[in-house]
Amino acid sequence: MEKVEYMINNKRYSLISDLHTHTRFSHGTGSVEDNVTAARARGIMKIGITDHGPGHLLFGVRRRNIPKMRAEVERLGALYTDMEILLGVEANISNNSGALDIKPSEFKYFDYITAGYHYAAVGANPLSGAIKAVQNAAEHKSGIDTKGLVRRNTRNIVRALERNSIKILTHPGDKAPVDLLEIAVVCAKTETLVEINTAHMSLSSEDIRTMALADVSFIIGSDAHSPGRVGDFVSAVSIALDAGIDMSRIVNLRIA
Repeated sequence: MEKVEYMINNKRYSLISDLHTHTRFSHGTGSVEDNVTAARARGIMKIGITDHGPGHLLFGVRRRNIPKMRAEVERLGALYTDMEILLGVEANISNNSGALDIKPSEFKYFDYITAGYHYAAVGANPLSGAIKAVQNAAEHKSGIDTKGLVRRNTRNIVRALERNSIKILTHPGDKAPVDLLEIAVVCAKTETLVEINTAHMSLSSEDIRTMALADVSFIIGSDAHSPGRVGDFVSAVSIALDAGIDMSRIVNLRIA
């Protein structure tokens, strides 16, 4: 076991936890144990498994597998007693009402909830959701800012944050244009962590500075879809440093 560190300006940065990783239960390439052992090998002693919510049409976890995932996390927790192994989910924000794709009866299986927007999660109204996904994809590709789309996407995320107990907002601004400052203000109010995602890198240094205007805390997430990427964090440190924020606002970063 060797702690992975990044040294810059005479300071050492290392990751305490990685709470955004995927497995074969959705569309990752490794097992739950593969992610656990990958984290452990890098000196990360707190790992979260967050496969896509069942509302994702392409990669969502099958509802019948959620209890199996809970059992596997419990089994591994007894095996790797020096680690904290958690089961989360990357729920999908796709409904105008703010509802997620996790049923109330399923919340008991999860230690925490992360949530984000994905194209292939169309929500309770498939036609409306599909149209929105096409519009967001077109905007994402063209870079043309559509104010109405920004307002709608922002409203949906704000409602989801206010209606649900969401621990982490995953890759904000990725795949859907939003008002980042408005979302950051609500994240601060609901005590939701804003993710700096090293797989998507959806936030620029300017975006991070903007969100930091609110009293919000950040968290680095690898969004690993393979065990080899578990604990990836260097690019997030670099962009946060470039943003000039107080690095202690990143809750899973150790600074020495």
